[in-house]
Amino acid sequence: MIKIALVIGLAFVIQFVLSSFQMKNFNNEFVRLRRKGKVAIGRKSGGFHAGAIVMFRIDEKGIIQESRKIEGTTFLARVKDFPGFEGRYVGDLSVNDVEKSHKNLRKAVEDAALTYRKYMAGEEIAQPPSNFQKAGNVVTNLFNRRAGA
Repeated sequence: MIKIALVIGLAFVIQFVLSSFQMKNFNNEFVRLRRKGKVAIGRKSGGFHAGAIVMFRIDEKGIIQESRKIEGTTFLARVKDFPGFEGRYVGDLSVNDVEKSHKNLRKAVEDAALTYRKYMAGEEIAQPPSNFQKAGNVVTNLFNRRAGA
């Protein structure tokens, strides 16, 4: 039993270390784009499927100047060019504007447009709950149901 716990713990440590390389690549690219101007970001987590994050560097009118994406399920995913959006208004993007690709990349583009529209309207942009928050909510709901029953 202890060996299994050690293997699981080691797997988490390795995943954390490898994920940090991916996060560093994303952060460096975001900072590079941010130094040039505003950046609209859309994201869609993947769970067991490839997740996606898109970044659009925009001018003061919301016109896309440069676009980048990161997608994948492993630590090997890196930020890459995402051509075809330059000169378009970020607030008008939808899932149909992305050539046939995986669902999460298309939804990340839609999320970037929605986030930009909310920001421009002065609305609060809610952070999606983390996996730990989701798990905590499930446990809390279970205890609340039992207490009320």
